[in-house]
Amino acid sequence: MIRDRPVCDACVVRLDRCASPVLRFRLLALAAAVLVAAPVGSRTMQRADSGWTLTVLGIAQDGGIPHLGCHRDFCADVRAGRRPAEKVASLGLVHRPSGRAYLFDATPDMPAQLDALTGGAAPDGIFLTHGHIGHYTGLMFLGKEVLAADRLPVYGTRRMSDYLSANGPWSLLVADGHIALNVVTPDEPVALGDGLRVTAFTVPHRDEFTDTVGYRIDGPRASALFIPDVDRWDRWDRDIRALVDQVDLAFLDGTFSSADEISGRSFDEIRHPLIPDTRRLLAGSPAEVWFIHLNHTNPALAGAPDVAREGMAFGL
Repeated sequence: MIRDRPVCDACVVRLDRCASPVLRFRLLALAAAVLVAAPVGSRTMQRADSGWTLTVLGIAQDGGIPHLGCHRDFCADVRAGRRPAEKVASLGLVHRPSGRAYLFDATPDMPAQLDALTGGAAPDGIFLTHGHIGHYTGLMFLGKEVLAADRLPVYGTRRMSDYLSANGPWSLLVADGHIALNVVTPDEPVALGDGLRVTAFTVPHRDEFTDTVGYRIDGPRASALFIPDVDRWDRWDRDIRALVDQVDLAFLDGTFSSADEISGRSFDEIRHPLIPDTRRLLAGSPAEVWFIHLNHTNPALAGAPDVAREGMAFGL
């Protein structure tokens, strides 16, 4: 179902506010245990604990909030300390028994997001949706200047992988062995062990350098969709309602609430689905629908109950 009530404070942990990486990790585990056990009426929350925790690591569009050049209220309030900054949209997965972790999209905020997810350790893999600035440029932190990762698995389509291999500076990450490219084939699941499978599927979007995918994440007890960046649903050759109804959680493109947010550009050029249109399309779905990837202009940031919040954790 699409949420019609505020997010419970007990279900949201602002992991970026904790000074200790170890404490952040323990709070994440605690939040997951609370959420798994809480009988709040969703399919996901009533399932037994599988050890896998899905956490929201950021909710903002590629530029984050405050956004460069933005002087609107949301950005001004962050700069004045009246509200927290919002990191770029990303999800993280942790298997608490083993400590294995996976990241969905490598954002410019990736160092802080990995602090929250793993206490600053490298993840066991990164799944990329496409080649726009907020979704893959965090890979720069994996090179010798920062982490000097050792063949960290990076999952993406053939076109995404070819782009990284053929264009600097990303090609140095491949040539120097800091990342190991793993090509995902749309609609073919990748089995990661301990009951976890990840399946890419193509979505329509601006594909100047790479194609674009969303991901279905299947854990032992629950499933989730991650579609942070997509053109309007009627441009897709799939039924988004049918796809959402098959999972427990859906994190969907919430970039804009209204065409009025855009000045100086035609909304036909923007193409993102509007939040009210998505709400109408998915009304009555048994899945929990959360909006992610919000632009700094979006009034839903003021507290819409179905906007995801950084630190939210769910058992899969």
